Amino acid sequence: MTTSSSLWQPFTLGRIELPHRLALSPLTRSRANADGTPGPLAATYYAQRASLGLLITEGTQPSDDGQGYPNTPGIYTPEQIEGWRKVADAVHAAGGALFIQLMHVGRVSHPDNTPHHRQSVAPSAISADDDIFTATGLQKTPGPREMTAQDIQTTIADFRHAAASAIAAGADGVEIHGANGYLLHQFLSPNANHRTDSYGGSVENRSRFVIEVARAVAEEIGADRVGIRLSPAVPLGGIDEGDTDSVRTQYRHLVGELAPLNLAYLHVHHVGDDELLRSFREVWPTALVVVRLGRTREQIADDIDAGLADIAPLGRFALANPDIVERLRTDAPLNEVDPATLYGGGEAGYTDYPTLAHA
Repeated sequence: MTTSSSLWQPFTLGRIELPHRLALSPLTRSRANADGTPGPLAATYYAQRASLGLLITEGTQPSDDGQGYPNTPGIYTPEQIEGWRKVADAVHAAGGALFIQLMHVGRVSHPDNTPHHRQSVAPSAISADDDIFTATGLQKTPGPREMTAQDIQTTIADFRHAAASAIAAGADGVEIHGANGYLLHQFLSPNANHRTDSYGGSVENRSRFVIEVARAVAEEIGADRVGIRLSPAVPLGGIDEGDTDSVRTQYRHLVGELAPLNLAYLHVHHVGDDELLRSFREVWPTALVVVRLGRTREQIADDIDAGLADIAPLGRFALANPDIVERLRTDAPLNEVDPATLYGGGEAGYTDYPTLAHA
């Protein structure tokens, strides 16, 4: 076994008992139906990976405004709730737990991709200046509309409603996506947030929206059913958070303010500042979930062994290997990811990766 024995220790995360320290990382697959309901193969896809224990779903929009890419799922209409119920039932039948990731993309969007075809919203009217996939090919993200004070309150309410909808669908919890250049991350970043009200300017003000979303969701469904994902210094979606000191100041404040909420976990998309990660570990009262960029198979347990993480989610390894847990336990070879089938399409590259039993 090339992976450390620490990976195979059970763990209690919020209300769920996990059999080990692995999980499924959230992975956009762009295979939902046009109305935002999970596609017919989604239940199969997630159930195939149920041995990972904690399954964090692909980014799922909490509103029409929250959608960025074509064919991503939502969790705010009765039809979407019904679609996700099939997924949750399949995952539970296979022994896994499901957390639906709530992802509002903010300015990382295009009117061609949303149900209402409106201009995107963001903390400030500053474009991500990024390329985005649309039905007609790659296009530039257009400039967003600056959110009003009422827009901010409406969006917090949308997150609250989406969390309640996830629980109504049978999910075990939700993960708030505060990372990777999307709306919450845009509020945190000084180059995307030029507001002069109580949601912009200082570190405290830029953190306010994230804290208010987390508090509202925790109030709605229980803090022990809520995780939050952060990505300090990750420059996706046109984000630039400044130098190392600026990033540390921002995130130490934010994590310190989130810690008293006693959420089920903090999920860190980590790009290498171990000093910052250690400071999270010192103040965070519950589980720390860490995805480290560029990690090899042999390094999966390193952060757990170092005391920097409790859970090590898998992305591409799990995407290409539905039975990744068995393969790691038995030192079996791994399938390689087919990049051409990552986004959109049908079962090819989605539900047809071979297991050891069928290889």
